[in-house]
Amino acid sequence: MNFAESTRLALESIWANRLRSFLTLLGVIIGIAAIIATAAVINGLNKYVAEKLSNLGSGVFTVQRFGIITNRQDFLDALRKNRVLEPADGRAIRERCPLAEVVAWEAHSTRDLTRRGHELRDVDIGGVTAGILEIEPYEVEAGRIFNDNDDEHGLPVAFVGADIVEQLFPAVDPIGKTIRVEGLEVRVVGVAKKKGSFLGFSQDNYVKVPYGLHKKLFGAQNSVNISVKAASDVAMTEAMDEVRAVLRARHHLRPADPDDFGIVTAEGINDLWKNMSQTIFAIALFVVGISLVVGGIVIMNIMLVSVIERTREIGVRKAVGARQRDIVEQFLIEAVLLSCIGGAIGISIAWAASTAVGRYTPLPADFPAWAPPVAFFVCTAIGVFFGISPARRAARLDPIEALRSE
Repeated sequence: MNFAESTRLALESIWANRLRSFLTLLGVIIGIAAIIATAAVINGLNKYVAEKLSNLGSGVFTVQRFGIITNRQDFLDALRKNRVLEPADGRAIRERCPLAEVVAWEAHSTRDLTRRGHELRDVDIGGVTAGILEIEPYEVEAGRIFNDNDDEHGLPVAFVGADIVEQLFPAVDPIGKTIRVEGLEVRVVGVAKKKGSFLGFSQDNYVKVPYGLHKKLFGAQNSVNISVKAASDVAMTEAMDEVRAVLRARHHLRPADPDDFGIVTAEGINDLWKNMSQTIFAIALFVVGISLVVGGIVIMNIMLVSVIERTREIGVRKAVGARQRDIVEQFLIEAVLLSCIGGAIGISIAWAASTAVGRYTPLPADFPAWAPPVAFFVCTAIGVFFGISPARRAARLDPIEALRSE
């Protein structure tokens, strides 16, 4: 009996018991679909983080009061030890770091905006120096960004996100119009290109004003984030070391003392996210893997039932010359086909689910190209592992006893 004949017989057996075969494969279908759908969501999030959230630009890093912190104790320690960063720190970096091409800083507050009776709540108000909009990835849709004169005199001007325009300036050109922030009329001089939302949270609900104006409106108690762009002809790590040395000297830290500030890079954000996503996927793989094991056990049980049901058939095949290897091959191919059919259905469900998630939900799902071959490899392994015992049992049947069975 050749491989093609064994495959034909296996498919005939599966088709003859369609309902039983489908119920047998539910565990494999659910497991494969869940793993691939989870991988699609994580894959989409990885791409989004790499392209959007961590896109600080080439040679750009930020200095913050708190760096990337991954546990509660580190945060409490940083809250107690780390100093509030001030504009004076940014000016010191600008003056004493020749490897830094651009240095700018930003402070944040959350306030409500109003215009002609319309109110927009919980808007991020960023007080920035002129260079911040050159460093950070804000594209101009209309108007202009701040200039040094706006920054120096703290003029009441604003660079706004797309949400502000949509909510407060419907069907109206916002350039030159005013919005009210904390009772002060601020003139819109520029509009940023729309970024969209992430996990349902808008990235366009913000207003940028000159830092001097922000300081007048909200005070100077908030720590600033200092953005630094390294010169094009130097390595970013060298600029980071220079900035670290200047701030440590300003903060009077001894050589053995840890930094009382944090430095954040795009690579650091990506590494943090990758570690988080790998942990999430590992946990999901373990949990969903239980479904695959259960599915494999069900396949083994059904194959054992199939051996009992087809005992007489096995006896006839042996009587006409079938070898033990032929019987093992026949039942093993049937188990592998069962598992792979379940895998194919699971892949189809996962593809449909990831497409629907990416289209109709805030999650940026992206179906991974490696999923189908890996899924079929896993299904083949499941079929072989859980099908070998029933196949060997069928091959060891005594042909005479098998022919006597009813």
